[in-house]
Amino acid sequence: MNSPSPLAPFTVLDVGGTTLRIAEYAPRTGTLSRVRRVPVDGMARDADAPVPVLQERVVAQLVREIEAHSAAGPAPRAVGVAFAGPITAAGLVLAAPTVWGGRGEPLPLGARLTARLGVPVVVVNDLTAAAWRYAATEDEPFCLLTVSSGIGNKVFRGGEILLDADGHGGELGHWTCDTSPDAPLCDCGGRGHLGAIASGRGVLAAARRAATADPDGFAGSLLSALTPGGRAAALTNEALAAAVRADDPFATSVLRGTLTPLAQAIASVFTSIGICRYIVMGGFALAVGERYRRLLVGELVRLGCFGLAADRVDAMVALGVADDDHGLIGAGRLLAERLPVPAGQGVR
Repeated sequence: MNSPSPLAPFTVLDVGGTTLRIAEYAPRTGTLSRVRRVPVDGMARDADAPVPVLQERVVAQLVREIEAHSAAGPAPRAVGVAFAGPITAAGLVLAAPTVWGGRGEPLPLGARLTARLGVPVVVVNDLTAAAWRYAATEDEPFCLLTVSSGIGNKVFRGGEILLDADGHGGELGHWTCDTSPDAPLCDCGGRGHLGAIASGRGVLAAARRAATADPDGFAGSLLSALTPGGRAAALTNEALAAAVRADDPFATSVLRGTLTPLAQAIASVFTSIGICRYIVMGGFALAVGERYRRLLVGELVRLGCFGLAADRVDAMVALGVADDDHGLIGAGRLLAERLPVPAGQGVR
């Protein structure tokens, strides 16, 4: 890789369970360009491969994609990686259940990439990166929540994400909110976790259970009409989101039931550390849209946020930007914060 200019852009990546996104981020304008998407060489492509094999494949793919990206443009000044999993301050990936499944040995991804690429590499959790996107526009401390295939959160206060050096924090999706022995199973292997109940996958599973338990109610719903053959097993998140947006009683009842533990989690964050701003993003929540926000606010009001009237509760919950650039933009902004342009050589 050629020596980068102090004004060179950053290369940013967002690594999820199925898709790797790579782009160029211009720190002076805060814009992305040359965005590409490719499948991740992880368990989604080879579910039977051992964890160490998948880890090596992912590392090799990241190096390959970054080098190819750099060959087609200017050499990056640094690389930022938003990665799906808990990450230490040193860039050590502790686990990545959606990328390589089982826990395996911690992977020093930051150090491995820095050694291979010869430029600074910063690796952070994908939601940590996303929070840096909103840090540029929010003027008060906030909690970012993602509701997609799983659930995660990050709190941004005092110019930093609230995490310890070992990456602990921001894992509301793994809060055990159902202690029954037959509670839904989480991707991590635990039972009754918030992510297994209130994530997009969790809501879909709840809808299928409700359709099986109440076939007449399901048959009379818009959700049934949107499902191939009206079969509970054929239900999709797309149909579920459409039915909730249309205020279908059956679908809305299912979603409202899963929002109760999510509202409890938010109320706990509020009452424990006083965060009064919550930004909700993620594929499922944003697919339902404003209807999702209103239902969540309704549950928060019903449960109560100590000291807040209903109008204040409504004002503290907002939807995130409806795109999938969160990790890329956030990784770029984090790099711009940590690696500013040298004095006299340009404006960030």
